[in-house]
Amino acid sequence: MGLGPFFFRISKMLNRRADKLELIRIAEAVALEKSIDKELIIGSMENGIAKAAKSKFGSENEIKVEINRESGEIGIFRKLVIAENPENSNIEITIDDAVKLNENNQGKQIGDEVLQPLPSFDFGRIAAQTAKQVISFNVREAERERQYNDFKDKIDTILSGIVKRLEFGNVIVDLGRTEAIIQKNEMIPRENIKAGDRVKAYCLDVRREPRGQQIFLSRAHPKFMEKLFIQEVPEIYDGLIEIKSSSRDPGSRAKICVKAIDTSLDPVGACVGMRGSRVQAVVNELQGEKIDIVNWSEDPAVVVANALSPAEVQRVNVDQAGRKLDVILTEENLSKAIGRRGQNVRLATKLMNYEINIMTDQEDSERRQIEFKEKTDNFVKNLELDETLGQLLVAEGFSSIDDIKDSNPEALVKIEGIEEETAKELIERAKEFYQKDQEEIANRIKDLGLENDLINHKGLTPGMLVTLGEQKILTLNDFADLASDELTGGYDVVKGERVRIKGYLEDFALSKKEADDLIMSARDIVYKD
Repeated sequence: MGLGPFFFRISKMLNRRADKLELIRIAEAVALEKSIDKELIIGSMENGIAKAAKSKFGSENEIKVEINRESGEIGIFRKLVIAENPENSNIEITIDDAVKLNENNQGKQIGDEVLQPLPSFDFGRIAAQTAKQVISFNVREAERERQYNDFKDKIDTILSGIVKRLEFGNVIVDLGRTEAIIQKNEMIPRENIKAGDRVKAYCLDVRREPRGQQIFLSRAHPKFMEKLFIQEVPEIYDGLIEIKSSSRDPGSRAKICVKAIDTSLDPVGACVGMRGSRVQAVVNELQGEKIDIVNWSEDPAVVVANALSPAEVQRVNVDQAGRKLDVILTEENLSKAIGRRGQNVRLATKLMNYEINIMTDQEDSERRQIEFKEKTDNFVKNLELDETLGQLLVAEGFSSIDDIKDSNPEALVKIEGIEEETAKELIERAKEFYQKDQEEIANRIKDLGLENDLINHKGLTPGMLVTLGEQKILTLNDFADLASDELTGGYDVVKGERVRIKGYLEDFALSKKEADDLIMSARDIVYKD
């Protein structure tokens, strides 16, 4: 039942031309239809009639309306406060006059409220419209609150509905008692959806908006693929197989990493299903998206080798602390590992949350030689050592002067050819260089003109600040405008050739996550201000 007949009945009842019990019946019907509390409907009616009565009896009066929940009888009253010497008869009354109104007011005291019955009146078009607006607003608000409560627990689930209409590339989905939206950027690219189609989507968020709650759905989110696998693979639903992570290039390719809780199961085989039936059901829902199912392992080197399939990996150098993986493979496997436009390695990076550097055996060898020479030259130049001793220190794992400064003679003496006196001398020279270097860096930062907001940014070392200053990055705003790849470096394709791009802070062994965190924290400060 709509609200139109409801308002018509109210008007008639105020004019004493209708069955007042019908008011209660209509309120019950509207409450049932809208799935909201009947008491709220009647309370809204009371407020609406009170507002309409105010326009009849004067806005200076405080009006109260009471609807009998049993008989439907409507009582209209003016609220008055008992005062010793009333100054305004519209809002105040003496104790004697209050008793004359109603014997039940006997015993009331100064400051108490009493109700003065008001005569019935012709509702009229304007008054009816006023009541209708109040009731309609309250009913809609209650309906929105009910819908929000119904759907707030649906976040992180798959919802199904009928496409109602398309608006500027966005899809409006009818979920039954409410609507949801799939924004254009949350659709699978090149997907052809029409009004009347039934669609499934991942419930991304449910928010209160000025015009009611908004339910945001997504077909492009990696979680949508995960939830589809949960529906299709009973072992995942039962907790025998766990989804560790996933990544997607919507409409093109995706990767999902799975782990067997029950070690007797083959997690990849279970997700593929008999003759590929399970994975094919997910692929069909994702409009033909190619899905790589990766077997999880405690060893990130094993996972990355699986994730970069069909490329064959020769070896993997793992930096657990910096969350970096150097993947070495042959020249013929290079393009397979990278994938078209870098898609394969990009999805593997998101899947593992590791920075993955793909390189050939020759590139790895050249890189190691360059690093070895740079570290050796650093020791020879700044600690005044001969090249043989410098090479010996690098070969034994000492990468920087800080490593020697923080070491102790006992550790250095273990290296063949280094005596105790030499070890102490090395540590002393390293400490002297460090002190001198810090003073020079402080002066250099001052000369470069870096602003304090960048100098004081948490996570940036003095050496990093000098390097940034030399690149004319002098303020926190400048730093916030950078991308993480500009800090850490990486590979790019220029005129069809794969070229190494050096990052500003690449020499500081900064991981991609650390670079992202530094930039995002800078943006938080800049945009907040």
